[in-house]
Amino acid sequence: MEQKIDTLVKDWQKKNISGLYCENKEKAKDKILEIIPVSSSIGFSGSVTLEQLDILKHLESRGNKIFNPYKTGLSRDESLELRRQGAQADYYLASANGISEKGELVFLSAYGNRTAGISYAKNVIIVSGVNKIAKNLDAALKRAREYATPLNYKRLNWPTDKRMCCQILIIEAEVTPDRLKVILIGETLGF
Repeated sequence: MEQKIDTLVKDWQKKNISGLYCENKEKAKDKILEIIPVSSSIGFSGSVTLEQLDILKHLESRGNKIFNPYKTGLSRDESLELRRQGAQADYYLASANGISEKGELVFLSAYGNRTAGISYAKNVIIVSGVNKIAKNLDAALKRAREYATPLNYKRLNWPTDKRMCCQILIIEAEVTPDRLKVILIGETLGF
């Protein structure tokens, strides 16, 4: 596994993606806090991995402005507006649904804020446990659709007759050096 991770990180570097490896979620949280300035605004997509890191609470407590579309009591329109603002924040945080061994990153989204934020935010940090690595792009897509999606349906009490994953984003490389950072964590996190 160690060689696979090393190869993956090196492949990302060749594609203008800053790949970083952290042994555990505590080190990953410290790395995120080190990367993001206190003056920066933060957008994010819903993610069990981010919840497990408890990173948003730490960013907010130190003074970062967080566009949180998941606050209790928000109307649908208020939540959608915060998603739009978050996609334009200084930093956007998300987790991949699947990662191929060649480094392709797979993301599914319902409303598009996730794909917009990852594609267009000034700075993006993707955090992911090693459990999301799949053999190839087809396996990463299958993992996203057939493993992560049903668990998210259940977690979010999403109506089974309403499609959740309406958009797919696959990142193969990045044009702007250092805009996109992937922090791969040596633990099983999220799904």
